[in-house]
Formats: sequence, C-alpha cells, structure tokens
Amino acid sequence: MVFQKIGDEGLDAFVNVRLTPEEKERLRDDADLAALSMSALIRARYFGRPVVAHADQVMIKELRRLGGLLKHIHNESAGAYSAETSAALFLVSEAIRKVGKS
Repeated sequence: MVFQKIGDEGLDAFVNVRLTPEEKERLRDDADLAALSMSALIRARYFGRPVVAHADQVMIKELRRLGGLLKHIHNESAGAYSAETSAALFLVSEAIRKVGKS
C-alpha cells in the first residue's frame, strides 16, 4: 500500500525504530510544531532538508506583511521618513533571517 508519493516514487518501504516514550513524545511534538507527520519530519532531518516550525512560517509571513506596510509608508510619504523606514526594514529583514535559521 502506497501512502504518499515523492516525485515518481511511492513511500512504501518501512523502517522500524525503537524509541523511549519520551523520545517518541518529543518527536511527535516536533512534528506537530512543523505541521508534518513524524515520518516526514524524520525524512527531512535525515536527508538534510530544512524543517521550519509552522509557528515560524506564520511569523515570517507576518514579518513580510509588515515589510510591505513599511514600503507602502515610504512610497506614500514620498520618502519623508526614509531613514526610519530603512532602519525598520533592516530590522524586519534581520528578524526574518533569524527566524528562518531557527
């Protein structure tokens, strides 16, 4: 039985791993934070793919929205607050970078 496909191949091979109940709970919590199944989380981590917590994705989306609003303020004010908007945009972009690396 194939549960999911990645590319042209179905995910129909199994690997059994023994964990302590605490390790399994931690794995489940990490998967929930990333909005992934435990299997998808393990594959992503093992194969070196980035795993970003769902909460982090929401935060990045909100930071990008704020960046767009700052750009709008800059454009509407004809650059009257360019130093302030530039500094704020720099801080927003740094926050996005930091959240993306966590």
